[in-house]
Amino acid sequence: MALHFLSLAQASLLHLGRRARARWASWLRVLLLAAQIIVLALASSSYRSGRQRQTILRHIYLATAPLLTWFLVLSALISLVLIRIVVATAVSYGLSQYALEVVVRTLVLELIPLYAAMFVAVRYSMPNAHGIRERLAGLEDGGIRRSEQELLQAVLLPCALAAAFSVLLLAALSCVVALVLSYLTVYGLSPWGLSAYTHSVGKVFSAPVTLIFSLKTLFFSLAVAIVPMAATAQRDSDGRYSRGSDITELARLFSVVLLVEVVSLLGNYY
Repeated sequence: MALHFLSLAQASLLHLGRRARARWASWLRVLLLAAQIIVLALASSSYRSGRQRQTILRHIYLATAPLLTWFLVLSALISLVLIRIVVATAVSYGLSQYALEVVVRTLVLELIPLYAAMFVAVRYSMPNAHGIRERLAGLEDGGIRRSEQELLQAVLLPCALAAAFSVLLLAALSCVVALVLSYLTVYGLSPWGLSAYTHSVGKVFSAPVTLIFSLKTLFFSLAVAIVPMAATAQRDSDGRYSRGSDITELARLFSVVLLVEVVSLLGNYY
């Protein structure tokens, strides 16, 4: 009985060890691919070819233009509802002087970069990564194998740059829309509240807060650009490209985004 128990415990520990090692190897793969994509993005040689530049610009257009209108409309509606709730609640408690600061901190600093990143991930990065993986699997079935360097530079780099650019652009435009709607909700069309408004917003965007906000948005864009592509470039145990689980990939991306968000909250409020 004791021997049977020990053998079961040993088998369980071995299984957990293999799973932990596989996950650790998968995260190392993500970090390695992130470093390679960043180096290629910063290297001027990646943009010397006219065909490569056209490919990158085409991917940037496909990652941004189809999402721009719907995202800004959705963002404006969400922003308007949240602004109205915060302002009405602050007025009811006699704290209207803090309403703008609360709106800017919650909506602009925290929510907009987060849902911009997830919007691009769901609408562009993950579907595009799955499409690339299916094409690679089809090439292998046809007897064509691409080298890892060719895969990085010709396929993954344009998609990653496009996803990162899309997150940064959508977040920036949505923040502008939210700030304009905040002013209109509080002061209406009157220009006389501009001085007080800029003073309230400027109090929020101090130098450390602005730096943390910029870095958080940048890391969100890198996570959306790289984490789905890492799953695309990773081969299975047979050395082939096989489609992974959508839930697993989304959970991995969400864990990275959540980690960045927690670190930013610690930097802003502790």
